[in-house]
Amino acid sequence: MIVRSISDVKASGGFAEQVGHWSSARYLLQADGVGFTLTMTTVAAGQRLELEYQNHIEANLIIEGSARLTDVDADRSYELGAGDMYALDKNDRHILEALSGLKIVCVFSPALIGHETHDSNGSYPAA
Repeated sequence: MIVRSISDVKASGGFAEQVGHWSSARYLLQADGVGFTLTMTTVAAGQRLELEYQNHIEANLIIEGSARLTDVDADRSYELGAGDMYALDKNDRHILEALSGLKIVCVFSPALIGHETHDSNGSYPAA
């Protein structure tokens, strides 16, 4: 059984942050051997993130706040709020705009190593 607090995540180096913009607490990582990563991500109101996870599938559950999600290739937008989920099942290029402060539970497959940062395409490198 794995049990972790936010203090544990920060002490282990599994916390990434761009102060005033976003943070990502990475609770489960590749070394845990469960096959996926679980994060709690916060995004400050007004932030606009253009992302494309070319090497990972990601599912997201918004637990607080509201956002506009745009599927870049389909040129389609969605208004999302607490209780809404979106999955990037085709490595979809997307834009996430935080209309208010967001708190999102995210699952990545395959699992992240833990220190990844977004590259110029808004992607994480392959593990």
